[in-house]
This record gives sequence, structure tokens and C-alpha cells, in this order.
Amino acid sequence: QVQLVESGGGSVQAGGSLRLSCAASGYTYSRYCMGWFRQAPGKEREGVAALTSAGSTSYADSVKGRFTISQDNAKNTLYLQMNSLKPEDTAMSYCAAAASPGVYCYTENPYLPYGCNYWGQGTQVTVSS
Repeated sequence: QVQLVESGGGSVQAGGSLRLSCAASGYTYSRYCMGWFRQAPGKEREGVAALTSAGSTSYADSVKGRFTISQDNAKNTLYLQMNSLKPEDTAMSYCAAAASPGVYCYTENPYLPYGCNYWGQGTQVTVSS
């Protein structure tokens, strides 16, 4: 059974940092497209960062230069380092995995969320001004 469990969310002031973690189990982690998504109240879900099985990364324009996606295959864990946080980064954040090798695993793909088979329960990120 595939399971994704996020942690690391919290409340910080603008300019601060958080590191989100996503512990994966139940499948061969490194073969999947992995992504971080977020959804703020009243807004659509947004792809924040993506990591292909080959190690290529992509980011939403709104987080480029501030966020970094990475993984530790030995620990089956995906990370999202978030620096220089802004109030507009406030959202529920989710990690997700896409099992199909045909998924275009880049944040520019607006259908990436629909290609993800597995989702975590989410972790709240709140940034105050």
C-alpha cells in the first residue's frame, strides 16, 4: 500500500524558512515523478515544484529562486526547502507521486496533479507579514 506522509509545516514570519518532508512507503520511490503542490483558500491547486525520476527539477515562477525540491532515496523521503517565505505562500501543501512513466513531470504541465496517483494528507504553511 502506497503511503505519503508530509511534515514540517508551521507558522513563520515573512522572510523565514521552512523545510517540508514527505516520507514515502509501499513502492519504489526513486522511479516515480514526485511533486509538491499547494492550495490556498478560494484558489486552485498549484504545482510548486516537481522532480522527475531522472532527477530533473522544475518550479512555479512564483517560487523560483526561493524553493528547492530534493530527495533522499535511502530514506525514501522528498523535501521542499522554502526560503524567503512570503504571506502569499500561505497554503495547505501536499506531496504527490505519479506512477505512470508517461506523465510530463514538470510544473508547467497544468495536468500534472491529475496524473498523480498518490497524495499525502497535507501540511499547513502559514506566513505572517
